[in-house]
Amino acid sequence: MYVAVKGGEAAIANAHRLLADRRRGDRSLPSITIEQIVAQLGLAVDRVMAEASLYDRAIAALAIRQSCGDLIEAIFILRAYRTTLPRFGYSVPLETADMQVERRVSATYKDLPGGQLLGPTFDYTHRLLDPSLLHDAPVDEALQREGGQEPIMRVTDILADEDLMEDDGTLPEGHVPGDLTREPLEFPMARDLRLQALARGDEGFLLSLGYSTQRGYARSHPFVGEIRIGEVDVELDLPELGFAVSLGRIRITECQMINQFKGSAKSPPQFTRGYGLVFGQSERKAMAMSLVDRALRASEFDEDVVAPAQDEEFVISHSDNVQATGFVEHLKLPHYVDFQAELDLVRRMRREYEAGRGDKTDSDIPEAAE
Repeated sequence: MYVAVKGGEAAIANAHRLLADRRRGDRSLPSITIEQIVAQLGLAVDRVMAEASLYDRAIAALAIRQSCGDLIEAIFILRAYRTTLPRFGYSVPLETADMQVERRVSATYKDLPGGQLLGPTFDYTHRLLDPSLLHDAPVDEALQREGGQEPIMRVTDILADEDLMEDDGTLPEGHVPGDLTREPLEFPMARDLRLQALARGDEGFLLSLGYSTQRGYARSHPFVGEIRIGEVDVELDLPELGFAVSLGRIRITECQMINQFKGSAKSPPQFTRGYGLVFGQSERKAMAMSLVDRALRASEFDEDVVAPAQDEEFVISHSDNVQATGFVEHLKLPHYVDFQAELDLVRRMRREYEAGRGDKTDSDIPEAAE
């Protein structure tokens, strides 16, 4: 017997109260603060900001706290909040060449202008649990960020000087950036819109697709030309002033992936680019994004589209974790009428199946294998 769940608004209100109780946890422990989340769970904050398309560390930390640490739920909350905000205009393109670099590594040149800067990274840790973190560890007060750093040239500029790197690309005069948060998806997409979709796409999904390109499910032989993590100025053009003014600085991660290209009837042999840029410190996401970006450029280079990572509609339509969450989790909602219809259909098909078997003689039924 199929019995409907009862309770209505009272049950929902009680569920909210129970969730708030679980969120608070053990009352004998101090409540976690927004400042603690921002300062000590910074990489989680960065992911939420990136995939929600809203750079605000305190609000992202609030969403993480509200969602009990469920980052996709926090991303959902932050996107919903984002829709309530006014829009004042478009910032000018970020000048990442002028980045105040905290970390900068290249897999293509050992000795390069500006040097390799390891910065804060898990790359050289042993991935063993550190029992000292069960208690407050001493802080190295000597670690201070250095200021006044000169701009560091790009690795891709070295190859461009030899005419071995494709052009960086330009946008038409007066080009207005698209906005996936206000306009429905349309395929095929311009690359600026596609990069926007990838930047807010789910890190795990893009990581899997990027990995697939390395395993042969796309024509890809990538090298990390350069990964940069640091702060850049965000500027806005003010027509009444006639020049751009700085709105502040944000931390970003930029990855330029270099791929060999043997050439075509229209293009000479050269290196081509895959590009990733993400809010905060998130180099795994930026790398995955750059791998997928290059795979999605297959048609630009007359390459055969043979792998999922090269299929624009497949990638973009399934990369949004908020949309994916909505479709998957809606299965928890009542489907009583639909299920009753399915139940009646399966019962009828089963009766017809049993009736068909009943008409057969013993000679019609194959003997069981001995």
